[in-house]
Amino acid sequence: MHSTAPAATAASRKRAVNLTLSEGLVAQARTYTSNLSATMEELLAAYVAQKQQTGLTRQQQADTCAAEWNAVHAAVGSFADEHSTL
Repeated sequence: MHSTAPAATAASRKRAVNLTLSEGLVAQARTYTSNLSATMEELLAAYVAQKQQTGLTRQQQADTCAAEWNAVHAAVGSFADEHSTL
């Protein structure tokens, strides 16, 4: 997982990008912000941070599950051990 924090993103070099947004939504957003680019960057940084956290949480859950399964296997063995074809 990448660990770029939203604050680090704000300090990064900026570059122009093309976005296609609903005309009506842009008009509504302009009533709440005078800097649509900064608002979009803030929202995108929050979105990326949330996705990174979701991925980290999912990985931690998978690691926990694997560790618990390995503990069970170490304690009682595998059902398949009794049915070896060798």
